[in-house]
Amino acid sequence: MALFVIICKDKPGALETRMATRPTHLDYLNGSGLVKAAGPLLSDAGSPIGSLLIIEAEDKAAVQTLLDNDPYTAAGVFESTEIQSWRVGVGSL
Repeated sequence: MALFVIICKDKPGALETRMATRPTHLDYLNGSGLVKAAGPLLSDAGSPIGSLLIIEAEDKAAVQTLLDNDPYTAAGVFESTEIQSWRVGVGSL
């Protein structure tokens, strides 16, 4: 298994859609068995403006499948997404 980071930036004006979709999104991530840690990226004012997820999966294709089926993706919350291989350098999960 390998570690990956998903960095997602929200579309402008997507906060209402994000909040309405959040329960389904959380259920999906919690049920995936792949998420090591996740949470929203925040503006200086503290409002969600994106997401950061640390994923443990077999390969990047599995991470892409997770992202493609995320309720936030289906609802059109994200303006951009990026999947990057990652490893722990300091601390632990």
